[in-house]
Amino acid sequence: MPANKRTTAIILITSLFFLWGFALNLNPILIPHLKKACQLTDTQSAYIDSALYFAYFFLAIPAGKFMKKYSFKSGIIFGLLLFGFGAFLFYPASVTRNYAFFLTAIFIIGCGLAFLETAANPYIIILGDPATSTQRINFAQSFNGLAASVSPLMGGVFILSGKTLTSAEKSSMNPSQLNTYLNHEAASVQIPYLIIGFVVLLVALMVYRTSLPEVLDVDNSLEMEGSIFREKNLMFGVLAQFFYVGAQACISSFFIRFSGRVAGMDEKTASYFLSIALLGFMVGRFIGTALIRFISASKLLARYSVINMCLLVMAVIGHGRLTVYALMGVEFFMSIMFPTIFSLGIRGLGSKTKEGSSLIIMAIVGGAIFPVIMGRVSDASSIQIAYLVPAICFIVVLLFALKSINVEKLTLSISH
Repeated sequence: MPANKRTTAIILITSLFFLWGFALNLNPILIPHLKKACQLTDTQSAYIDSALYFAYFFLAIPAGKFMKKYSFKSGIIFGLLLFGFGAFLFYPASVTRNYAFFLTAIFIIGCGLAFLETAANPYIIILGDPATSTQRINFAQSFNGLAASVSPLMGGVFILSGKTLTSAEKSSMNPSQLNTYLNHEAASVQIPYLIIGFVVLLVALMVYRTSLPEVLDVDNSLEMEGSIFREKNLMFGVLAQFFYVGAQACISSFFIRFSGRVAGMDEKTASYFLSIALLGFMVGRFIGTALIRFISASKLLARYSVINMCLLVMAVIGHGRLTVYALMGVEFFMSIMFPTIFSLGIRGLGSKTKEGSSLIIMAIVGGAIFPVIMGRVSDASSIQIAYLVPAICFIVVLLFALKSINVEKLTLSISH
């Protein structure tokens, strides 16, 4: 492929990392926004995460089969079309102010993102010199982190109104006034999601008109026999990823609600703090990558897990803005966890690596389960107590890290 076309292809595929990062990190904005506009409980608002993450669970295998039958380029285009269609559905959903309609739109967006994530990593690896493939994928992932910090900032500006009525204020309104207020709140998503839809369709058109190489299915030289489900390290990795993604979704999704109830922040200010926290997530990824050169990945994962549990306990028992700062710190120390659990989980799988990778990707469904559990705890007690849910999740991550450390010690002793 000529250098200019290869550069264009790299730019387009890198843009996919930004697009799905932007969409995923709008959930912390949508949760408090739709809770207000559709008059939901904390548990009901958590179904926003469920709709998105269940799409990953159901579409991970079908997306792979689709691309194997047709092509990765076709999968990317189809994923972008689903993404765009889901974004456009926000307009009629906001007009009807129907929560089920919103969830349907979010699920369709999630289906599109599942296709994009399945395709983007292998594409960015093969687009260029194999010797620099790691640099390319790290560069592309940095745009995912950039999107994570920009998304809540933009959502806070263009979606959140900053006005939340108290129960007394609602009861003082007649039904017509309250309905007008709620319709106005719901309508704020219309323009942002129409713009997102058109941008996504534009990228789909550009991908369609760009020549992209196909990914070759190369067999791994290390053949392994037996059921994939007998691989104990992999199964523990799937479990750890399930709990980690659940914790990550909990931390971000209820951040704005937590900041308002515990620290007295208005929703716009809280969205700025969340944006800063997610910027710390991106910075943490670079720092963590550098630290792994000096500390083994499993040991760093263990230390970060303990730090996060301590920070979450601080958030649960603390007061004022200190609790918000604690949650911001958790975002920083979560930064390396997904890729580290992924790499440790598929270690030594040989010819089962692709199959194992699919199982770990499906574990993303944890993001659909734990926010609902956290919402129920919040409704039954308080949003502050509910943050014990992600703290418990990090216990599983810690146990996986400790298990990996023991495996490393055993491997090292055998090699000597």
